[in-house]
Amino acid sequence: MEATRFSILDRSRTREGHEAHEALRETVRLAQDVEKLGYHRVWVSEHHGMPGVAGSAPTVLAAAVAAATRTIRVGTGGVMLPNHQPLVVAEQFGVLESLFPGRIDMGLGRSVGFTDGVRKALGRDRDAAGTDDFAAQLAELLGWFRGTSPTGVHARPAEGLTVPPFVLAMGEGATIAARAGLPMVIGDLRDRERLRRGIDHYRSTFRPSVWAREPYVVVSGTVAVAGTPEEARRLLLPEAWSMAYSRTHGTFPPLPPAERVEHLGMTAKERDLYESSLTGHIAGTEERVAHELETLIKETGAQEVLVTTSTYDREALLDSHRRLARVAGLTTT
Repeated sequence: MEATRFSILDRSRTREGHEAHEALRETVRLAQDVEKLGYHRVWVSEHHGMPGVAGSAPTVLAAAVAAATRTIRVGTGGVMLPNHQPLVVAEQFGVLESLFPGRIDMGLGRSVGFTDGVRKALGRDRDAAGTDDFAAQLAELLGWFRGTSPTGVHARPAEGLTVPPFVLAMGEGATIAARAGLPMVIGDLRDRERLRRGIDHYRSTFRPSVWAREPYVVVSGTVAVAGTPEEARRLLLPEAWSMAYSRTHGTFPPLPPAERVEHLGMTAKERDLYESSLTGHIAGTEERVAHELETLIKETGAQEVLVTTSTYDREALLDSHRRLARVAGLTTT
């Protein structure tokens, strides 16, 4: 795994009994910690109207993270392009790159709001995430950096800057990334066959561009490392319950402690969704995780692994990242 980069995506998840501002500050502190551990980049996400997620303005949060760190790359995983005008996105990343040159990444997705109410508040609907619309928005965004907009308007200070773009490859995202000649971020680890098909399609249809001469694959997913298999599994419980709850209630709640999840009453549907959400992740002791990661990297040929783990216990999460850094050869401590 020495040739493979490892990075972190933190969603600024809120915890029961804690406020949103604590989650945002924890994201900044986590970035400082994983920088010391040798991770390649740290990304933040965009979610709207969710009590369980504080990260609603990724470029703002990325600025705070970049200001608090020195060497680690900082970016978004991602800015949801259908929610924004491409010119404004270009300007925001142009400012970030100007302030923190050579450290900013532009991860871009095509999801819209999680509920009808959020989509309405954003002035968007489900059709806004269509493949053709996203491809056109992406081309326009990249054009602002290249100075090729036919409008006569110039994006300041973005024009002429190089901010590496990445496409979050959900559904048709792999096709869009390949046609645009951009690096691709792809999950989910729970469906390896679909994962491999998406990557193979991306590589076989990739067109070199000014942004990337060759395909670049980032595989994303949950990786939990602990002293015992049982401890690693307990790291997964809060997020698994949150996913089950979101699919039955339409919103992501704050993460509860694992101890409370273990004693929660659930409906049959919630239980099925909960148990399903616990499967397919890479979790266990350092030895077990090393084996599973080596298999994943061999199967996919991924150049990078983006770890997306969320849990209630912040210290246990940091310990997991610390153990993973050892497994990946990022650090010996």
